[in-house]
Amino acid sequence: MHTRAAPNPRLILLTCLAAPLAQAAEQPLWEFGAGIGVLSLPDYRGSDQRHSYVLPLPYLVYRGDAIQIDRDKARGVFFKGKRSEWDISLGATVPVKSDSDSARIAMPNLDPTVEIGPQWSYILRDDWVKATLRLPLRKVLAVDFPNMRGVGAVFTPTLALDRSDHPWPGWHASLSTGPLFGDRGYFAYYYGVSPDQATPERPAWQAQSGYGGWQLTATLSQRYQDVWVGGFLRGDYLGGAACADSPLVREKASWMGGVGISWIFSESRQSAGSAWRP
Repeated sequence: MHTRAAPNPRLILLTCLAAPLAQAAEQPLWEFGAGIGVLSLPDYRGSDQRHSYVLPLPYLVYRGDAIQIDRDKARGVFFKGKRSEWDISLGATVPVKSDSDSARIAMPNLDPTVEIGPQWSYILRDDWVKATLRLPLRKVLAVDFPNMRGVGAVFTPTLALDRSDHPWPGWHASLSTGPLFGDRGYFAYYYGVSPDQATPERPAWQAQSGYGGWQLTATLSQRYQDVWVGGFLRGDYLGGAACADSPLVREKASWMGGVGISWIFSESRQSAGSAWRP
């Protein structure tokens, strides 16, 4: 494993470390800061090789009613009811140079991808925990600036449990889990091997749509006045997945994790509860 700088892992780290949106009336409308993060992850799900990244970690929070920005992740809330809401779900993956991954030697590089699509959430709260069922459906776009191309779609239903303060006052803890389902294009992009790419050690493999494995993510974060710290750990298991028998799947169980720290330089005097409603 070696360390290299890259901009693309930032969205992964920010998405996983995303601090929960606090009650609007108790927080400023916006906050701004900056920091640094460290991220370690496999080249792709199923790879037996991994890399680490050191990257800038901006802290930008906007607590509007219809527009919300949280840890550099923007979303538009299309509908918000008492227990359910519709918004936008985002995701990302890092680029992979095939000549640096032994399973993909002489194959095309994997471009970084951006995932975007609608998400419906159902939320239950009590004094002990908040439970959220999220149903995001995202289009996957491979990015090779200035070009983009569609490489499939994913559906990742997730159950998340969030708890603040107890048993560690001031800390926010979250645990989320759920399966991943992908279409043929998604699995072909990461795991397909065409006949002209086949070798004795890497037979040809044709993708099918279906179940794509299970994920479990734990996060922990804390705000100390003008300093925010957080970390996450995600486990990934591809046993029984539609791609599990691809020769590019070298490890069925893998993990990724990251930690970050940000300093908050400035915040709004206006409270979030008084934000303009579009």
